Amino acid sequence: MAKITYNEDNIRSLDWREHIRMRPGMYIGKLGDGSTPDDGIYVLVKEVIDNCIDEFVMGHGKAVDISIEEGSVTIRDYGRGIPLGKVVDCVSKINTGGKYDSKAFKKSVGLNGVGTKAVNALSDYFKVQAIREGKTKIAEFERGELTNDARVKKTKENNGTIITFKPDKTVFKNYKFRSDFLDNQLWNYAFLNSGLKLNYNGKSYYSSKGLLDLLTKKTNKENLRYPIIHLRGEDIEVAMTHANQYGEQYYSFVNGQNTTQGGTHLNAFREAVVKTVRDFYNKNYDAKDIRASIVAAISVRVEEPVFESQTKTKLGSINMGPDSPTVRSFIMDFLTKKLDNFLHQNPEVAKDLQKRIMQSERERKEIAGIKKLANQRAKKANLHNKKLRDCRVHFNDKRGDQEIKNGTMVFITEGDSASGSITKARNVQTQAVFSLRGKPLNCFGLTKKVVYQNEEFNLLQHALNIEDGLDDLRYNHVIIATDADVDGMHIRLLLLTFFLQFFPDLVRNGHLFIFETPLFRVRDKSKTIYCYSESEKQAAIRELRGKPEITRFKGLGEISPGEFGAFIGDDIRLEPVILNEDSDLEGILKYYMGKNTPSRQEFIIGNLKVEKDEIEEEEMEEGEVAEVAEAGS
Repeated sequence: MAKITYNEDNIRSLDWREHIRMRPGMYIGKLGDGSTPDDGIYVLVKEVIDNCIDEFVMGHGKAVDISIEEGSVTIRDYGRGIPLGKVVDCVSKINTGGKYDSKAFKKSVGLNGVGTKAVNALSDYFKVQAIREGKTKIAEFERGELTNDARVKKTKENNGTIITFKPDKTVFKNYKFRSDFLDNQLWNYAFLNSGLKLNYNGKSYYSSKGLLDLLTKKTNKENLRYPIIHLRGEDIEVAMTHANQYGEQYYSFVNGQNTTQGGTHLNAFREAVVKTVRDFYNKNYDAKDIRASIVAAISVRVEEPVFESQTKTKLGSINMGPDSPTVRSFIMDFLTKKLDNFLHQNPEVAKDLQKRIMQSERERKEIAGIKKLANQRAKKANLHNKKLRDCRVHFNDKRGDQEIKNGTMVFITEGDSASGSITKARNVQTQAVFSLRGKPLNCFGLTKKVVYQNEEFNLLQHALNIEDGLDDLRYNHVIIATDADVDGMHIRLLLLTFFLQFFPDLVRNGHLFIFETPLFRVRDKSKTIYCYSESEKQAAIRELRGKPEITRFKGLGEISPGEFGAFIGDDIRLEPVILNEDSDLEGILKYYMGKNTPSRQEFIIGNLKVEKDEIEEEEMEEGEVAEVAEAGS
């Protein structure tokens, strides 16, 4: 074994740009290609817009303009503009910015002076222009290196800051901005900043009622058990209701930052709701029954928020400010007073809320008898049947590298050959495999009892650890990996039905994906090209010329473990399952999984990703479908 030296030559000092580019995960979380809402390219957009929002909150500028074309992003606010003598420093020197002065930015989301520097360092091209009182200053960069430090000039433009950047393709490989993720991101900014108008590629985002507008947009009025409760106080806003669905659904924010992983403020809210309800009805209801089917949003503003990572997705334990209460006591005091007052003043709402709680209580007791036996079966099956080939790192691990945990995934497969190939090719550190036995049950219209009565569903929920919600979810990516034929598409939809009906919060929180595998392998003696569509196959044939060998993969089991390694590594292709905010979930499931209709059969034939002559050989079964992701999930 070669001797490893450790001396002065091993010590390196990195400048700000080198450090960000070498360790981007420390600054923007996971990189990704834009297929999930927390991918790095959306964090870059957020970091710039956050600065615009801070200007608005401080009373400067009522609009933000965003343009994204061909991967290039331009964002303009109408605030005070960066002081002209500090334009270069503010976007290229770590720990430089105006937010260290708490008088200027008292309750800002970004306080560490990193945001725009990370955007600069991770962009092929970055341009900043500050406009202040009739003068303007421009600076341009390439991957953090200053290329143009222009002189201050006169201008007639309105005050503000304009930033243009294009993410570095060597860092964000094959990236693509998805309009639905950006749309959700911008609506959140509008809901949290009443009176602010955001303009994005010709579309405007504006809210006058804050979190009430948010829940109104994200829920179906006919599905709610009572009108949305909207409560506002100094530095806090809450909206909540209960719906006819399973699970708990929350939207939580701190200083305008969407804390997708919750934190102390969300924990305090959930605790306060339980306490207030118990006290109001003078009944010791189970906390799970009180929170079952809840849909709520909470926003708080605090001084110098402490997040658990630079991406600010989870709030740590802090005070509201100097000599102020903790976040927990602040939220508890607010809700126990305001929500209690509201229920006393609105007896019809109080009556409907109690009915919803009692319904959840009945449903819980109904399945209590079979739950214990089902859990015992699941434990035994996991030990002896080897349905789950687990990985070593999990999303719910309390310690460890957050970037690695964000990359954890489980492939849900059908058949021994498919699961065997993935198991042999996977990264055992972060990738797990769960094997189905045959086609799952069509659970449309059934109650949650079926999750415990059906062995496959019961084992699946235990493998994911989602029986009591997403708090202990073991994998960040839950991936449906089925064959690209009629049977595979049918299994895919049956699994989608299972998740959408019983665990919709898993889908809404961006954890469910469809695994895309190549349909064709085109190769000659010099090169092998894997193709995911007919058009890619034709392009590969033209590239290789001659008469290359063409293989059509009809099932995952036909792909060797050696080949699979290329499809589940850094270049893995995943299609996120997106549940649109205005989707009628019950209507969607009824259409796809109810009785056969001519219109649905036409949709199936038009959307299956298999060759048409193969479709015609198959007999259409009740409930068979193809892709649902683009049509409503």
